[in-house]
Amino acid sequence: MSMGTDGHPEGADPARGGAPVALAETPRPVLDVEGLCIEYETEAGVLPAVRNVSLTVHRRESFGLVGESGSGKSTLAMGAIRYLARNGRVTEGSVRLNGVELLDLSPKELRALWGASIGVVYQSPLSALNPSIQIGRQLAEVPRLHLGMDSSAAMSRVGEMLAKVAMPDPEAVMKRYPHQLSGGMLQRCVIAMALMTNPALLIMDEPTTALDVTTQAVVLDLVADLKREFDSAILYITHDLGVVTKICERVGVMYAGEFMEQAPLRALFARPLHPYTLDLLGCVPRLKTSPVKRSLVTIPGSIPRLDELPAGCIFGPRCSLVEDACREARPPLADVGDGRRSACRRWQVVPMPLEFMREATEALPVMAADTQDAVALVEVTDTKTHFKGPGSGLIPGRRRHSTIRAVDGISFGVNEGQTLGIVGESGSGKTTVARAIIGLTPATGGDIRMHGRSLARATRGRGRAVLKEIQMVFQNPDASLNPTRSVGDAITRPLVLLGGVGREEAKERAKELLRAVSLPVNYFDRLPNELSGGEKQRVAIARAFAAEPELILCDEPISSLDVSVQGSLMNLLMKLQVEKRTSYIFISHDLSAVQHLSDTIVVVYVGRIMEVGDAVRVLTPPFHPYTEALVSAVPVADPNVRQTPIRLGGAVPSAMDVPPGCRFHPRCPRCLGEICRAEEPPWRDGEGKHRIYCHIPLDELARLQAEALVLAPDVKPLSRDEPASAGRDA
Repeated sequence: MSMGTDGHPEGADPARGGAPVALAETPRPVLDVEGLCIEYETEAGVLPAVRNVSLTVHRRESFGLVGESGSGKSTLAMGAIRYLARNGRVTEGSVRLNGVELLDLSPKELRALWGASIGVVYQSPLSALNPSIQIGRQLAEVPRLHLGMDSSAAMSRVGEMLAKVAMPDPEAVMKRYPHQLSGGMLQRCVIAMALMTNPALLIMDEPTTALDVTTQAVVLDLVADLKREFDSAILYITHDLGVVTKICERVGVMYAGEFMEQAPLRALFARPLHPYTLDLLGCVPRLKTSPVKRSLVTIPGSIPRLDELPAGCIFGPRCSLVEDACREARPPLADVGDGRRSACRRWQVVPMPLEFMREATEALPVMAADTQDAVALVEVTDTKTHFKGPGSGLIPGRRRHSTIRAVDGISFGVNEGQTLGIVGESGSGKTTVARAIIGLTPATGGDIRMHGRSLARATRGRGRAVLKEIQMVFQNPDASLNPTRSVGDAITRPLVLLGGVGREEAKERAKELLRAVSLPVNYFDRLPNELSGGEKQRVAIARAFAAEPELILCDEPISSLDVSVQGSLMNLLMKLQVEKRTSYIFISHDLSAVQHLSDTIVVVYVGRIMEVGDAVRVLTPPFHPYTEALVSAVPVADPNVRQTPIRLGGAVPSAMDVPPGCRFHPRCPRCLGEICRAEEPPWRDGEGKHRIYCHIPLDELARLQAEALVLAPDVKPLSRDEPASAGRDA
């Protein structure tokens, strides 16, 4: 069958969304994958990366691929369209795009199909854009090559598509280079490029992972809107189960190259029919209304190597429901009724999620943030970190030596044995606050005290005893671990330099720390490149604890990790805190994770605190309008929860151009007008030590936010007696 320029079969009926008239009652899937097997040729031999996988995706449908890293999600998607590395190949199966068998096409036919009928949005937009070419020229290559447009028509098409993805000032953006755009704007450009030809299939591979929560929400809203406008089928790859609930109608759960389960979205979350799915759901932290801290579900072990797959069920070695029979034969992905498939021989006895989480987790001791006998460890008072900005020659109308007010008068305290969470969008000053406390970026004003003693602003002015008491875990362990030094060297170094411990004693204590962070002792001699991302972050945590500090600054330590690894690391941090009574400052844009770990939360915007208080009170009405917007943007891992979206217009203002009055007023959905534009807000005191920096009285905020119902149940969860298909999407 020949393909039209829009990526759909020639002769399709536009009135039916492009579907052939003869198949209107039983529409053929856009993507039909059957029995697909993919291998990689490596020095270690042939690795079976994907084995006997089948799935279908229909027009205007989103199919979510979820699972841990190494599950084969991206390999499946790229292998299905034959876009693999040189050492990869499809060995068996069938892949049909609108009825056309992709495995039979020549390389030349494939190249034409990739641009015209298949669009791809990658995790990092910079990997899809040339940094030396203007945005407009880059995007115009697609309609010129695949739609046969001339240069003028192609540029018009680019402007039209940028407008469709809600890009502010498309004409100006077309003249810019990639480095001049924010992450959210870059991702919109890539989405516009992928949809330029109205492709039959759109593959989205972790497109929001690197974005903060508000930008992610805007991009997800955009994808949902575009799905209604375009005819494309979407294959959405992610490890974020909250994102899946915003985008997908059906979900496939992959593990070690095979599907463990496929189901409609609501049915999957309400009643998983595979233990792996159940475990993944238990690893996700959720916004809570109780101060009680509980551990998260953890999945023991790790995904097996492709050349060492276990006999029987491949999830068996990590499964809590495994029996001897599970180890003898590999269960197939079988139809269990109501549009669901499971690869578990015991799917009927998989427990309900709430029951499972109550039994598989434990309550942890916690001291409320406003307890009277809490002992202050660190006190940050009116701290500022200002930098000299560019001169007026670079930015018209700006005076020479403009000031960048990255941190602009922040005050808070951290108690012994407690966690203070700092949240806010990228560019709000979260990391700069942490770097000022540890002395890596010296504060330019205010006071930072530890045990009542003022700390020197720079690390070079602090003695060894002070350096020992404050350690840091960075977002990217690759950037903080020396690739040429072993894991053992990384952990023993602070013991020797700061702890005054001898080499042999340091080696023994390093091995104890490896055991404490659940790593084998034989990792001592390994290099960082021999470890997974989660294992490297565990090494970074072990190194931070090596000097036995009183305070550890955690700067986005889990943001790039799988949901299962995130869960185990959060459990580890809470366990070590209980054992060693260490205090944390935990920085993240993931509000669920921050609330799960924290006793107190500080909400920061453009270098200033907007709200501070107990972790439960801060994320429960009444809250600051900025906090309200952050909460509404959190993708909740429950499709039965309805969220009233509050989307912030524009980007976070530059710290060189801080708005007058309330600095949040240009984006505030509850702005009162002139008073917000001209006057600094007062601090309003709520229950306990909850404080909000806003012109709106707390009782009025509470009324407005109760009416908005930021988080409200929409559909009651299934009971065990209800059919597994109940609540499924139409």
